[in-house]
Amino acid sequence: MASQVSGRIASETASAALAAATEAYARRNPKSFERSQAAAAYLPGGNTRSSLYFDPFPLNIVRGEGCRLFDADGHEYFDFLGEFTAGVYGHSEPAIRAAVVAALNEGVNLSGHTALEAALGRIICERFPSIELVRFTNSGTEANLMALAAATSFTRRRRIIVFDGAYHGGVLSFAGGGSPINVPHEFVVSTYNDVDQTLKLIEENRGQLAAILVEPMIGSGGSIPADVEFLQALRRAATESGALLIFDEVMTSRLAPGGRQQAVGIMPDLCTLGKYLGGGMSFGAFGGRRDVMAQFDPRRPGALPHAGTFNNNVVTMAAGIAGLTRVFTPAAAEALNARGDALRGRLNALCRDRGASFQFTGIGSLMSAHATARPIRKPADAAAADAAVEGLLFFDLLARGVYIARKGFIALSLPIGDAEIDHFVDAVADFLDSRKDLVVERSTP
Repeated sequence: MASQVSGRIASETASAALAAATEAYARRNPKSFERSQAAAAYLPGGNTRSSLYFDPFPLNIVRGEGCRLFDADGHEYFDFLGEFTAGVYGHSEPAIRAAVVAALNEGVNLSGHTALEAALGRIICERFPSIELVRFTNSGTEANLMALAAATSFTRRRRIIVFDGAYHGGVLSFAGGGSPINVPHEFVVSTYNDVDQTLKLIEENRGQLAAILVEPMIGSGGSIPADVEFLQALRRAATESGALLIFDEVMTSRLAPGGRQQAVGIMPDLCTLGKYLGGGMSFGAFGGRRDVMAQFDPRRPGALPHAGTFNNNVVTMAAGIAGLTRVFTPAAAEALNARGDALRGRLNALCRDRGASFQFTGIGSLMSAHATARPIRKPADAAAADAAVEGLLFFDLLARGVYIARKGFIALSLPIGDAEIDHFVDAVADFLDSRKDLVVERSTP
């Protein structure tokens, strides 16, 4: 009983502190508030991208430079959100900017094929081990939709195994088991990193299972790595059941030169991509086994249709080529992820040294903050953390000039250097020290 009372008091105290931090944020950002209110006259809640909204109103960003952001009220931030992994190049990277300008000089919508799309296709096929043939889309959501279409058509089955808490796009979201706007596939929801439960479901749906769709590291659900043994079990079970294994690498492709699949040595049948691979422009792609992707070959009778006005737009193609060949090279990818691993190690050491009920999970240059000391192996573990304390981290970091996602997600970009890393570590240390009464667990007699 005493521990329950203590927990309730701590929660009430954290909620009060969060309310105060929120009020202070509102006072510091009157112009962002004004712009949010004005936008609400034309956009629901002033918003056209749900992930960017937070109460009481989101920041209005007016400019980016390198790894810095500037808001409407004149505040400057180190950008540790990195456009939810799409901003690996930072803001207005010179080589990409030059490539975009050169492409625009030749015309924008050319009504036909260009050499650019074949060049980017070759680069992606050579970079990601599982991709023999690839097709482009305009987002990761589209890429996953098309991968599922390819799988259901190829297997002539309808059921898809997904995982609670996973996010595969705006209409493929499984927080809490699913979303009312999800596309109507026959989804079977399992638990991430639970081999026994997932194998049981695969066996129960044998003969009806088209695909297993999985992130090699849960991204939006809390930067939770998949156990290698879990992914290996999925690979074996997919092969044995005649289903296709789809790796959603929209986020995780940046975690190694050839994606997470290369790092763990497990080849999916299909792979989906997006985010930074278009050089910061709108981009998605799906690819994989030649026999599966050949379904989209328009030279074949009965080929599957796949249209999209901007699938091969010259701006994205040129930006993607420049980004992958001149900026985010394999060496750059390895260096950035090593920097992220080192940062996460420093942050977790801070938490341990202070006895804080706080941790940072992830791999390489992607990570998430969690107000709990308990192990996190599935999204439900992350969801059980103290949301008020996590909110405090967000607002306290903003006040110290560090921009992360409201839910605690962090993605490094190439321009982030030692000075920015040190500033971030110091800001987290200040948070842990100033909020000691809220983050340090106390035993109750």
